[in-house]
Amino acid sequence: MTNRKAPVAKKEPKELVAHNDVRIDNYYWLNERENPEVLSYLQSENDFYNEMTAHTKPFQEALFNEMKARIKEDDASVPYKLNGYWYKTGYEVGNEYPIYSRFKEVLESKEEIMFNGNEMAEGHDYFSMGGIAVSPNNSMAIFGVDIVSRREYSLQVKNLETGEIYPDKIENTTGGGVRFNDNKTFYYTKKDPVTLRSDKIYKHILGTSVLEDELIFHEKDDTFSTFVYKTKSKKYIVIGSHSTLTSEFQILSLERPEEGFKMFSPRERGMEYSILHYKDNFYVLTNKDGAFNFKLMRVGESNTSSEHWKEFIEHREDVLLEDVDIFKEYYVLSERENGLNKIRIIRWDGSDAYYLPFSSETYTAHVGNNRDFDTHILRYSYNSLTTPSSVIDFNMVTKEETVMKEQEVLGGNFDKENYLEKRIWAPAKDGSKIPISLVHHKDTDLTKDTPLLQYAYGSYGYTIDPYFSTVRLSLLDRGFAYAIAHIRGGEYLGRQWYEDGKLLKKMNTFTDFIDCSKYLIKQNLTSAQHLYAMGGSAGGLLMGVIVNMAPELYNGVIASVPFVDVVTTMLDDSIPLTTGEYDEWGNPNELDYYNYIKSYSPYDNVIAQNYPNLYVTTGLHDSQVQYFEPAKWVAKLRELKKNDKLLYFDINMDAGHGGASGRFEALKEAAKEYAFLLDLEGKIVL
Repeated sequence: MTNRKAPVAKKEPKELVAHNDVRIDNYYWLNERENPEVLSYLQSENDFYNEMTAHTKPFQEALFNEMKARIKEDDASVPYKLNGYWYKTGYEVGNEYPIYSRFKEVLESKEEIMFNGNEMAEGHDYFSMGGIAVSPNNSMAIFGVDIVSRREYSLQVKNLETGEIYPDKIENTTGGGVRFNDNKTFYYTKKDPVTLRSDKIYKHILGTSVLEDELIFHEKDDTFSTFVYKTKSKKYIVIGSHSTLTSEFQILSLERPEEGFKMFSPRERGMEYSILHYKDNFYVLTNKDGAFNFKLMRVGESNTSSEHWKEFIEHREDVLLEDVDIFKEYYVLSERENGLNKIRIIRWDGSDAYYLPFSSETYTAHVGNNRDFDTHILRYSYNSLTTPSSVIDFNMVTKEETVMKEQEVLGGNFDKENYLEKRIWAPAKDGSKIPISLVHHKDTDLTKDTPLLQYAYGSYGYTIDPYFSTVRLSLLDRGFAYAIAHIRGGEYLGRQWYEDGKLLKKMNTFTDFIDCSKYLIKQNLTSAQHLYAMGGSAGGLLMGVIVNMAPELYNGVIASVPFVDVVTTMLDDSIPLTTGEYDEWGNPNELDYYNYIKSYSPYDNVIAQNYPNLYVTTGLHDSQVQYFEPAKWVAKLRELKKNDKLLYFDINMDAGHGGASGRFEALKEAAKEYAFLLDLEGKIVL
């Protein structure tokens, strides 16, 4: 390791005033993306990181090759059938991007290559395809492409029979479109070019000028986003509007399109709902009337507003109803009870109802891609912390299941019996019990000397279920344990678990994570000298808070694309996605929320103290957490931290929020993270 001096960002004090409170931001100038001085500073951080970690580069390469060797390079998805064709996504050996293909009627027919992502990505540092939508007559497909990594897709149409790409090109969309039944008309969603909020639905007719496209709907409330889709019954096109707390839908009958879109049920503050169509009814998944864990309602096609909804499945205080899937003879409920996924299958006529049997406490089971309406086959996926993922076709009539695909772990030495998994419960400071999913190699004894990586997210009600990872094996096989802390802010224990970790209760998210860390240490499963923490995006915010509040608990922390300048970002409604976040974090234009957010915002709470070793990442083109948030945070940490622990800032100058594109480039990023951890543990061995 060299003794190179860390970069020092210049200080240009800027007064930020709100509610008569003055904050001084010495590094606000780093917001200037096009400023050569900013780019030069970012490059100096990259140079510092690369020089300081030069001794780990051969090990990073070895880790990358090890991770890559576990992956079946010529892998493919399990095909699914839709409208007379079987569709699959596959990879070729050595290639980064998928190939999308189809087979007419039977899988033995000639393969038709629809899109080759590798050819389309040539010449681009970043490449991502949006949703592919095939026309009802199977001759054309809408597709979207992002080559910048800001999730702004250019939309085009390809003739699947001739290979021709039509000149119609629509910029700044969400990717993908919804076909009308006439095969030439489709709807798409555009984004505001500044905030990147999805705010407009347009109708385009193939062969006409984009400038002539008809604006169908404009979502003017800047706390909402909009989207469009076709029901599984293919009878309706639906326009949805949603914020964190509120939903609204409009429907267009494809049997009577001349009638235009009609309001399904007007938005009511705090009421969320989603809709499915079956026969002559809509089924509504909703939290109406205080059903915080959601219930299922039914309503006829003619009068759809909420006063006409009739209860179909009642609300349960101990079971979260997460989703519903509809088939001709069955409907399938995705539930969560005591943190565990459950799949319940029920015949429409009520003659049969049962749950799929799962026995572990550290598994994940999800209903999969079920495009076919008239079938007895339910496709679902299953995996656990120790069990690779399987795609399973389950016959809902005979109750027989067929494993369509088991994830192959190559490399020759994987045996799931070599790993142990369990769920434990940590006490929170307020008496709540926080679940932790834990996995380690059977030869790794859990003691105070065991290195342990604790991971969490904890926002937006998004639940990190226990899942299998071939990449993670590179840690487990080197003596690390791995823990997922199911903290408040997610929905692991139901909707209330989320409500208790947002807005003016957000601090629970952070203290839960810290309490989990204290419990792991108290139980001698690790120690502060060997405990590591990791989180990204809103989970990166979590990392920023815990290193301010409890830096003594961790030897190292990885903060990926971290949301750390919360007050300033949430006060700037020109920054992408800000206004839609008010219901999650609160609106700091209101004094109570301003003071509360300021009390935990990582950038605002950096102080002169010892900090753990830190590895921070970002992408220059990130549209969700702008690069300048971690840039300013790192600069302030460098200024104020009192010890000489590591502080690395790694900026991908070509990527955005999701990191590098391509399946192998992502492994290189994981190899960097793991090399950071293993270097701190003295476990770099080639």
